[in-house]
Amino acid sequence: MTGLGPVAWPPAPIQTDRLVLRESEARDRAAFIDLFASPEVGTYLGGPRPRDELERAVPGTPGRRPGLFVVERAGAMIGTVTLDRREAERAAGAAEIGYMFLPSSWGQGFATEACTAALAWFTETLPGEPVTLCTQTANTRSLQLATKLGFTEVERFEEYGAEQWLGVRAAADGMTTCSRV
Repeated sequence: MTGLGPVAWPPAPIQTDRLVLRESEARDRAAFIDLFASPEVGTYLGGPRPRDELERAVPGTPGRRPGLFVVERAGAMIGTVTLDRREAERAAGAAEIGYMFLPSSWGQGFATEACTAALAWFTETLPGEPVTLCTQTANTRSLQLATKLGFTEVERFEEYGAEQWLGVRAAADGMTTCSRV
């Protein structure tokens, strides 16, 4: 994935009712390792990575790059939301949202809340630009989230040995605004 273009990064932290979206910090390292080593998280992302490999490879401050928000709840990282430019042949160059959350935070609406805030920030920062979302069709939870967020299916295709779903969200669909901390 490539950067978002002429966007000042990092933005001020984004506060929602229950979460903070912010730039990564050194204190997030253990949660990043847990996220990438999780068999549940890796189910639709090529599988988990070995924890010992991650311990060696993950930098002291992981995820420090434009477009990556750490999602924090009660002072601890529970996941990430990313906004990047697609490099794949389908919708190449378009903005794409991605998300990963620790299993302990699943089923509580945190992904919806965090993605809604990230999309509102994106709309304020790059008005008029649509956003894409790609997920495996087998990932029913991700498909449900895409629908909640206002994404509409534009294509299905085979990639990485599985059927993929590509959706788009028009820029002017009335996403709520977010506040800065």
